[in-house]
Amino acid sequence: MKKILIALGVALALGILLLIVIGAAVAGSYNHLVSLSQATDSHWAQVQNVYQRRADLIPNLVSTVSGAANFEKSTLVEVTQARASVGQVKINANTAPTDPAQLAAFDQAQGQLSSALSHLMVVVERYPQLTATENFRDLQAQLEGTENRIAVERRDFNQAVQDYDTAVKSFPAVIYAGMFGFQPKPYFSAAPGAETAPKVQFNFNNAVTNAP
Repeated sequence: MKKILIALGVALALGILLLIVIGAAVAGSYNHLVSLSQATDSHWAQVQNVYQRRADLIPNLVSTVSGAANFEKSTLVEVTQARASVGQVKINANTAPTDPAQLAAFDQAQGQLSSALSHLMVVVERYPQLTATENFRDLQAQLEGTENRIAVERRDFNQAVQDYDTAVKSFPAVIYAGMFGFQPKPYFSAAPGAETAPKVQFNFNNAVTNAP
């Protein structure tokens, strides 16, 4: 009887030890997910910051360009409408999205704005009296820096999401992640060459062109 009690005691102790080990592993994994999730949110906030910086530059850019005689109004309308479309996409600025469709809509709107700005810069080449002004050159330089930051922040965000998604789908987190609200998060779609920030160069008319 004594031996049976000893055996039961040993089994119970081992069981408790096993539960402690499993609990510690789960707790460590959970805390790791929290850390990675917060990292994605932090990088997402940075993405939002640089996109907002670009949006804030546009009114001054449009105002400066519209001052040029006979400037193509349709180009300015295109930029203004694209900027407004970005504002219509409802997305949390501080928490990385978990809905791929929501991120795709946001990315599409930002892409349309990028295209409109590129078109604007091409048109501006026809107005050397405009590109020669200090105000325009300053805005152009700020836009150049912002576009580079956008590429960098998008790349860093995608890397943070990759680390987070890998952890969510790995053992033991894959067992319980969903129950605690840890859902995989979508990436920005990467265009060819998006692994490096685009170089923005100036031609003789000081217009911005994207180098491959």
